Amino acid sequence: MSFQSNRVALYGGSFDPVHLGHVAVARAAVERFGLERVYFVPADVQPLKSQQRVTNYYHRYAMLTLGLAGDSRFVPSLLEAPEIVRASGREASYTVDTVARMRTRLKQGTPLYFLIGMDAFETIAKWRSAVELLRSVEFIVASRPGFDLRNVARALPGELRPDGCGERRLLETGSLEENGVRIHLLPDVNEEVSATAIREAARRGEGLEKLVPGAVAEYIAKLKIYEDEQEAGVPEPPRI
Repeated sequence: MSFQSNRVALYGGSFDPVHLGHVAVARAAVERFGLERVYFVPADVQPLKSQQRVTNYYHRYAMLTLGLAGDSRFVPSLLEAPEIVRASGREASYTVDTVARMRTRLKQGTPLYFLIGMDAFETIAKWRSAVELLRSVEFIVASRPGFDLRNVARALPGELRPDGCGERRLLETGSLEENGVRIHLLPDVNEEVSATAIREAARRGEGLEKLVPGAVAEYIAKLKIYEDEQEAGVPEPPRI
């Protein structure tokens, strides 16, 4: 399969914490779609999960920095850092804004993708400016245990859904280009790793080395990130 060079992808999420499943998805996407860089973008506040407690942004960013250090293709990104989100006048992180922000930092014509798990893609129609977002960047939708990639077309906003032929073509070829939308499927990435389970294991004092990168496990243990209800000491924000 031949691809244009300099392809980059954004990979958004809470990353609370980044784990081996996230890394496996990114590696599979790099290999399948010829990506040069994958920018991991931790969200400050996710609008659809605003009521859920989340670890301090800069702890999550620090864990990303540690967990991705061994692969130059993977880059921790501050595109949704609290300061940047507030400066934009928003109260939460909206992917449509993040994609536009990233475009201003890339050379014109650089292919840009958005990497997402099927569990998150199921709610895509509820995202802010979903139609605009889906037409502004190519999506790579990765398989997730318990979530069926056959539901990708049905998850789209009504005006963007393909007809039966288009849906079958997506499932047969793994790609869809219709109604101004480009979607690619990334099957067979079935890492049984859950951030919720990792946090619970950390609270029980269990080892995390088989679930997260080694340096991340050390960070969690040293700072007791998930052991108490109290927030661990907040790290100094990096300069943006």
